[in-house]
Amino acid sequence: MSSTESPSVSAAAVLPKVAPVRVGEGEQLRSVGLPGVTLTVRSRRPARQDDLPPALYVHGLGGSSQNWSALMRELDGVVAGEAVDLPGFGDSPPPDDGDYSVTGHARAVIRYLDAAERGPVHLVGNSLGGAVATRVSAVRPDLVRSLTLVSPALPELRVQRTAVPTALLGMPGVAALFSRITKEWTAEQRVRGVMALCYGDPGRVSPEAFQQAVEELERRLQLPYFWDAMTRSARGVVNAYTLGGQHGLWRQAERVLAPTLLIYGGRDQLVGFRMARKAARSFRDARLLSLPEAGHVAMMEYPEVVAGAFRELLAEVGELGRASAFDGFGGARAGVGAGGARGAAGARRSGGSGGSCEAGGPGGAGGAPPGGGSAAAAGGDIAATGAGS
Repeated sequence: MSSTESPSVSAAAVLPKVAPVRVGEGEQLRSVGLPGVTLTVRSRRPARQDDLPPALYVHGLGGSSQNWSALMRELDGVVAGEAVDLPGFGDSPPPDDGDYSVTGHARAVIRYLDAAERGPVHLVGNSLGGAVATRVSAVRPDLVRSLTLVSPALPELRVQRTAVPTALLGMPGVAALFSRITKEWTAEQRVRGVMALCYGDPGRVSPEAFQQAVEELERRLQLPYFWDAMTRSARGVVNAYTLGGQHGLWRQAERVLAPTLLIYGGRDQLVGFRMARKAARSFRDARLLSLPEAGHVAMMEYPEVVAGAFRELLAEVGELGRASAFDGFGGARAGVGAGGARGAAGARRSGGSGGSCEAGGPGGAGGAPPGGGSAAAAGGDIAATGAGS
């Protein structure tokens, strides 16, 4: 080995000492070593010990397995759920090869499912995680028994203006520039900016969840690879948008065999609500849930509604009794689609982690100023014209 070569040491072996990741009541974390990558997996001890069908949740850019805590609680006793921290996010160290592409993340998920021998699973993904889950479902149908996508990051020809800064994060030098510009921002300001971009109504986040998000951001900012993981993953999404042929995400969506549930928010500032129709046409066995008042992270804003739709999907594929499918869901079907999400998604505040999402991370690269910004106000008009179509 020459003096300029680095020794062969995995990224997991050189991590700095930072505060531990929060583990919610009833949750547990474990670290799984795989070829070229180490993943942290969050799970819940099931309320009952039946032989429950397995589920795996995949978060979006800047997020972590904590983004699924609320939904995992709602589905306790329905599935044996696990949420993975993608390489470089949450409590997972960077991949050894530095590959943060959509394909690289999908490869990590596949390696975990192969090693865990839990497949086929009910695969659930949000935004970047939705793109990853789509690719996994297309190339390894044997691992997926159903697919649920919440605001999946699938290519758009006409990207929303509010999503442009997140895409720009992947350009060389932008992350460093943004870091300098926002150097004086407090963690609280950054988190408010992210929530304003990701939530249809940031007021639904409880004070406790907001404080937890601030603490998680402060932890992440101590990680020397945080911005590198954000930048390279953002670049990976942009690159995936440009791929054509059989590797294009829309082409792969057409290849998905698993029953698919699509969930779109009318106030999503990062994934266009108008893409719901294209997605419903592209996935061969699709059903669509439209939430006109939801933003980019419906599973965090309205976990009870998302859980109800998921239970109904399980009933359709024969893994849940029909009566149970509507337990706790009830009249929610009347509150989705063109009628708006008010009836279905109630006024209950989100108790889940308000952690970062597909927003350029805790820096608020989506363009929301510190402490300010409101979600897009187009929800009502979209609901009247396209929701549920």
